[in-house]
Amino acid sequence: MLKRTALYEEHKKLGGRLIDFGGWELPVQYQGVMDEHLGCRNAVGLFDVSHMGEIHVEGAASEAFLNYLISNNVAKLAVKQALYSEMCNHTGGIVDDLLVYRRSTDRFLVVVNASNTDKDFAHIQKIEKEFKQKNPGATDLRITNESSKYTQIAVQGRHAEKIVQTMTKTNLSAIKYYWFDEGTVLNGIPAVIARTGYTGEDGFELYVPWDRGPEVWRACLEAGKPYGITPVGLGARDTLRLEMKFPLYGHELSDETNPFAAGVGWVVKLDKGDFVGRAPIVAAKEKGLPKQLVGLKLLERGVPRQGYEVYSADGKKNLGQITSGTQSPSLKAAIGLAYVDKDHAKIGTKLTVDIRGTKTAAEVIPTPFYKRPY
Repeated sequence: MLKRTALYEEHKKLGGRLIDFGGWELPVQYQGVMDEHLGCRNAVGLFDVSHMGEIHVEGAASEAFLNYLISNNVAKLAVKQALYSEMCNHTGGIVDDLLVYRRSTDRFLVVVNASNTDKDFAHIQKIEKEFKQKNPGATDLRITNESSKYTQIAVQGRHAEKIVQTMTKTNLSAIKYYWFDEGTVLNGIPAVIARTGYTGEDGFELYVPWDRGPEVWRACLEAGKPYGITPVGLGARDTLRLEMKFPLYGHELSDETNPFAAGVGWVVKLDKGDFVGRAPIVAAKEKGLPKQLVGLKLLERGVPRQGYEVYSADGKKNLGQITSGTQSPSLKAAIGLAYVDKDHAKIGTKLTVDIRGTKTAAEVIPTPFYKRPY
């Protein structure tokens, strides 16, 4: 039986084409991926991201525990500030990427990928035991999986602030990127209102009680009408994140991926003390990582897809594999992300991609592929 978010009936009303996504029944598209993608880029998009996992980490030892669990530095977070991080295993691979929101000195909200929620929670519990063995005094630590209690709605695009502002007394212009506030929306519905997102546009993610999700969703659609709001499915969510080179677990990230190879080394804080995976991450980096994640553009017809092999320009040497690819609606070009041999990772390097037996010319280009114009 597939899991459903609180917005399932809303998606049906809007004509969403529902698919199985990591055990969830979610809309892959409504009007069509291209229209939804450009609707978000040029105006504003509305997303159901309630399938994401929400984990509460609380108690006097919560900061120290999270700093051991993840690669980024939680100690640097002010109250009401958020960060992006990798959560690694003991071999230096990536269990998942996630967001951490600091709600108070000793209360954190950790948001993980939907398909990984159970795996992540089990990993976190395992590391909790390990942490408590190393720190016998760290008894005040409570970790709970609260995923079933939240509806998460993202409003993304240049008009997002104007739309969400009609629904809350919280001054949204005072919330900077990767900061948040806790207030209410509509008629007193409690909400975490975060200036975060997965599209490359300005926008907000609203965390509200599960059962209040439908009224918040409908209010967003209503408030967004003057701005041409578009409900956006998983298809365009993927093309939007790909244009930004935002990695996705199961594509760019895996239990074997070194964060530095994936281009997310900027969230690995080696100066903060020990954390899970630190030693093997450093050892692999010092030895020299054989592959690097690059952005590429096809110079001929075709679309690169996950699993397609990448070769040298003459088509003779296998260099790696495509992890994600699409026809980019913003660039009007076929783009992809790929792990390739490090000596072929420089911008301007010519490559070929094997598309169903045809070696198709491509070039390594700068990323992100898209930069917002406002």
